[in-house]
Amino acid sequence: VQLVESGGGLVQVGGSLRLSCTASVTPDDTSGMIFSINGMGWYRQAPGKQRELVASITGRGATNYDDSVKGRFTISRDNAKNTVYLQMNSLQHEDTAVYYCHLLAYPAIWGQGTQVTVSS
Repeated sequence: VQLVESGGGLVQVGGSLRLSCTASVTPDDTSGMIFSINGMGWYRQAPGKQRELVASITGRGATNYDDSVKGRFTISRDNAKNTVYLQMNSLQHEDTAVYYCHLLAYPAIWGQGTQVTVSS
């Protein structure tokens, strides 16, 4: 299984970005992963800091957010497209980080990361 993120970039304070993460099964995959029943998470890691969970969504669509992004970020998923999204609004300097998506039940399966930089 591979996770590929997109949508990062440079944005001004108060701006918005939408990150996407698409899961694909490689020909040699033996995990038996079914995207629609698996929880997904968005994490971020700022320079010099530990990676932290920003938002998660279960296979049924139940969501959970870190307090720092509640009311500003929205996680969603489209199981038909094997894709999870992170809509980020009202971005602040402290949101600057590399953002990763993660297949929660599979500890080793992470995306490559996408840089989000919030500038003045």
